[in-house]
Amino acid sequence: MSGICPKCGLPMELCMCEELAREQQSVRIAVDTRRYGKTVTVIDGFDGNDIDIADLAKKLKSKCAAGGTCKDGRIELQGDHKKKVDAALKEMGFRTEVR
Repeated sequence: MSGICPKCGLPMELCMCEELAREQQSVRIAVDTRRYGKTVTVIDGFDGNDIDIADLAKKLKSKCAAGGTCKDGRIELQGDHKKKVDAALKEMGFRTEVR
């Protein structure tokens, strides 16, 4: 066995903590214009305690084929990727709100 989840007490194979955290959060997706007219897709509204934001950012960056970063509890992707990010997050089990 790989261990027991410290939150729910179930074995890690049966743990549902991260899936429940995903369903309970409402993630906001917005496009912002930065300096020199550069567009950035900003995804925020995550609870950093339950979800590994760095790993999620890595998945979204590879899904959108774009650069980006995660800082201050939000993910920033270079370019306008609202539709791709919305579809990817819904596929992962998040509730999304596109602005």
